[in-house]
Amino acid sequence: MNHPAFRQIDHRPWPLPNKKWTVKQVWKHLLFIHWEVDPDWMRRQLPKELELDLFDGKAWIGIVPFDMSGVTRRGFPAPRWICDFPEINVRTYVRYRDKPGVWFFSLDVPSSITAWMARTFYYLTYFKAEMSISPQGKGFVYRHQRNPYRFVASYEGHEKVSCSPDSFEIWATERYCLYSQAPSGSLYRAEVHHPKWPLQRATVTVHENTLLQGVPCGPSSDAVLFSKSIDVVVYPLERLE
Repeated sequence: MNHPAFRQIDHRPWPLPNKKWTVKQVWKHLLFIHWEVDPDWMRRQLPKELELDLFDGKAWIGIVPFDMSGVTRRGFPAPRWICDFPEINVRTYVRYRDKPGVWFFSLDVPSSITAWMARTFYYLTYFKAEMSISPQGKGFVYRHQRNPYRFVASYEGHEKVSCSPDSFEIWATERYCLYSQAPSGSLYRAEVHHPKWPLQRATVTVHENTLLQGVPCGPSSDAVLFSKSIDVVVYPLERLE
């Protein structure tokens, strides 16, 4: 366990998987923004095996733009031209039995090869899009385009956040698995590991956002969050009964 993702493990809600991780990556310059969504509508969008995870009785949908770095399989090199790229995802929060995790509605990257590999090997709804993340002052400008979907925002991190274990901030970020569904309908889970999130308060100006068109969104959360960088490892996909 010499990967920097394992410098902290005591914060996990369940033990580390008893198998080797297979993919490593670094997530950088992340923004977390969320909106309330009607729970009944959200349940209809999910596989029947998954339980919608609520916070204070409310369902939430999030948009997370960030930068990926050093994405590669264990033991492989990570050339920047193919292993570093921006990503943006649209997600909600679910449970399967005792494990809360993330369900992705979409994940966009600028590489068709990356999108194909993630769809093929992790059954995740990846798409190729035109996108960039650029420094601006003390923050960043994020631009995304996949017709008819656009997201353009400028954001900046501020003071560090110290959150109670039952806070929305911890509930929405400290998730250690993702769920996906194969074309056959079978449900899968991939475990992930990283240190506890180093979160900061953030300010954001959303200049354009059509990623949520058709979603019956309510008010946005006041918990707008930024994280500068975190080391991550991903474990092999496992089929669930």
